[in-house]
Amino acid sequence: MNILSFDIEEWFHILDNDSTKTETEWSVYEKRLERNIERIFEFLDQNSQNATFFCLGWVAREYPSVVRRIHEHGYEIASHSDRHQLAYEQDRHEFVEDLKCSIDSIEDITGKKVRAYRAPGFSFKEENKWVLESLAQNGIEIDCSIFPAKRAHGGFVSFGHAQPAWVEMNGIRLKEFPINLYSIVGQSIIFSGGGYFRLFPYSVIAHMMRGSDYVMTYFHPRDFDKHQPVIQQLGLLRKFKSYYGLGTAFQKLARLVKDFKFIDLDSADRQVDWDKAPVVQL
Repeated sequence: MNILSFDIEEWFHILDNDSTKTETEWSVYEKRLERNIERIFEFLDQNSQNATFFCLGWVAREYPSVVRRIHEHGYEIASHSDRHQLAYEQDRHEFVEDLKCSIDSIEDITGKKVRAYRAPGFSFKEENKWVLESLAQNGIEIDCSIFPAKRAHGGFVSFGHAQPAWVEMNGIRLKEFPINLYSIVGQSIIFSGGGYFRLFPYSVIAHMMRGSDYVMTYFHPRDFDKHQPVIQQLGLLRKFKSYYGLGTAFQKLARLVKDFKFIDLDSADRQVDWDKAPVVQL
C-alpha cells in the first residue's frame, strides 16, 4: 500500500525559524503557491494519479481558488492545521482553536467534511499525545501525524508502529497512518517525502520502496520549486536540508509514480482491515 499525499503550504512555511514563524513574517515574502500547485495538478492529470491534499486553513483563506480547484479535481482534502505551528508548542486550547479554524476554512469552500489531519512537522510526541484525543473530539477520524522515530521535531519513538493502527485513549479511538520506516542495520530510515526524498538517489528510494509493504509519502509544493528564494536567516545545515535536490525532485517523483502504484488516503482507509489492525494504547 503506497499513499500519495501533498502538504499544501507556501514555500516560506519553514518551521523552527524566527524569520518564517508567523503571519507577520510571512507578509514580506513573495507568493509562489499558485504557480507551484499548477505543476502538481498537471503532473497528476498526466499520470491519471489520485492523491490526498493536506491544506492549511491559512491557504484556504489566502488562496480560496487553490482549495476550490483541488476539490473540483476530485482530490481528497484534509487539514494540515491552520497557521502551521508546531503542535507541541501549543496548549490544548490553542491547538483546538487552530484545528477548528482550519476545518471551518476548508469546509466553507468545499462543503465537504474534513476527516483527516496532519500536524506541521509531524509534531505529535509522547509529551503532547493528548492532541490525538482532541482530534477525535473535534470530528477527525484519521490522523497522519505520527513520526515513529527520532527527528528534529521530536518524533514519537514510543508509538511502536510504522503501519496503519488504531490509537485508543480515554475510551476514544482514532485511525492512525504514521510515516513508514525502513530498517538498515538496526537504524530506522525515512525516505518517503520532503528533504529525505530529495536527499536520496532514486535507486535507493526504489530499493526501499520495493522492501516496504506500506509507504506514506508527504510532498510539499516547495519540494519541486528550484527557483524559490533562499531564506538567508537559515543556518548552513537548514539551508542544505531546505534547498538540496529541488531541481531533480519532480523527475524522481515522475519515475516513482511510473514504477509503483499509489492511492489516496481515502482508498487506503477502505483497504485496511481495521478489525485486524493493531491497537496502540496511549
